[in-house]
Amino acid sequence: MKIFTKFDYNTVCKKVLEDKLGNLDLKYRIIAFGEVEFLEKIPSEKMKLLKEDLEEYGITIIENQKTVLIEKIKETIMEMVSSDEPLNVKASVYLSEKLSHSYGYLSNLFSEITFSSIENYIMLQKIERAKSLIIKDNLTLTEVAYKLNYSSVAHLSTQFKNITGITPSQFQRIISKRREIANKL
Repeated sequence: MKIFTKFDYNTVCKKVLEDKLGNLDLKYRIIAFGEVEFLEKIPSEKMKLLKEDLEEYGITIIENQKTVLIEKIKETIMEMVSSDEPLNVKASVYLSEKLSHSYGYLSNLFSEITFSSIENYIMLQKIERAKSLIIKDNLTLTEVAYKLNYSSVAHLSTQFKNITGITPSQFQRIISKRREIANKL
């Protein structure tokens, strides 16, 4: 027997954090995704235990300020891409305003730390979101292109194929076939 699951990454991470922080009887509040504020001084032994507990789940405590900013850039891009409303500003303006740094600084830092560009990261996230919209919401390519702020379906298709190796139409057909097979089982 097989089961298929879907989950919300944010919810899972938040639950793991709450469980692990609660197990160590720490006073805290979760400010935003991936950001926790401690309401008391944490003894080094408890901090060491917390780090070990979280690493079991692939969660790392970030202590370097540049790395923190990189995570905030990624989080802001995810927020931007997952928004239900298309952006009315360029991604560079959105990031600069949200993070209170010049886009040049953010771009250089991102490239220095990740060895990739912000533009490439945005493109990868948009294609992942496109796949999700096709699978979960069963949207047409026109609707997906609009939702992700592409100038046209052709632009979406070109980027999709460059990243995945197949066109969005081929991806839709694969998903349809898999649904047919799953419904027969």
